[in-house]
Amino acid sequence: MLDWNPALYRRYEDERTRPAAELLARVPLTGAAQVVDLGCGPGNSTELLVQRFAGAAVVGIDNSEAMLASARERLPQARFEFGDIATWQPGLPPDLIYANAALQWVPDHETLIPRLFAALAPGGVLAIQMPDNREEPTHRIMREVAAEAPWAQAIGNADKLRTKLLSIDGYYDLLAADAAKVDVWRTAYQHPMASAAAIVEWVSGTGLKPFVDRLTPELRGSYLAEYERRIATAYPPRSDGRLLLAFPRMFIVAQRKA
Repeated sequence: MLDWNPALYRRYEDERTRPAAELLARVPLTGAAQVVDLGCGPGNSTELLVQRFAGAAVVGIDNSEAMLASARERLPQARFEFGDIATWQPGLPPDLIYANAALQWVPDHETLIPRLFAALAPGGVLAIQMPDNREEPTHRIMREVAAEAPWAQAIGNADKLRTKLLSIDGYYDLLAADAAKVDVWRTAYQHPMASAAAIVEWVSGTGLKPFVDRLTPELRGSYLAEYERRIATAYPPRSDGRLLLAFPRMFIVAQRKA
C-alpha cells in the first residue's frame, strides 16, 4: 500500500479527534511516566496525550514516514518512531498504551490485544478506539464496486483489505479475566456532510485507500466515479440539504491489576 497522506487525513481532523478525546476521557489514570500512542498518525491524538500527561515520556509509533514527519513537526517535544504494531514491543512497560483508529489495520486481534495488555506496567491501561463501520454503506459499497469489472482483478479479495473486528463482548472476554476492570462501549457518530463527494474525500484518507492504491490512474478514476454515484444514492439529502454520515466506533479501556 502507498504511504498515507497526512494532509488528506487532517481535512477532517476535528471529527477524527473527537473520539480520540472521548477515549482518553475514560482512561482512569491520574498520572503516567511512560505513554505510547500506537498508530499515532499526524500527531493529533498524541497532542491530547502530551496535554493530559505533562512531564510523561510520550512516544508515537507509526509505519508511515509521511505521518511521522507531520507528527514531529507538530509536536517536537514528543518522540516519534517508525514501527509495525503487529510486532511492536516496548522498551519499558508503559503506563498507557493508547491506540486511536489504528488496530483495525492490524490482524489477529485474539493474539494482539492480550499481548499489548500484558506489556503494560502494573496498574497500566490499554485504551483502544476502532471504526466499526464495515457494514455501513460507505464500506459495503467499497467492497461491492471492488468485486465488479473492470476493478475486481486489480483489487483482489476486498474482504481481506481490513481486519474483521470481534464483537464488543469478544474484546471484553479477551481482557476481563486478567484485568482490574474493563470498560467497553460503542458510539455511532452522525456527521453532517456537504455532499457525496465530501464523503468520498473523507474515506479516501483511510478506508478507501487500500482499494484505490491497487488501481491504475484510469481504473482509479472510474472506480471513484462509480463509488461516488452509489454513495449519493445511499446517503440522501436531509432537510438542510446535507448528508448524514453515520460512523460507528468501538471503544475498549482495560486496566491491569496493580
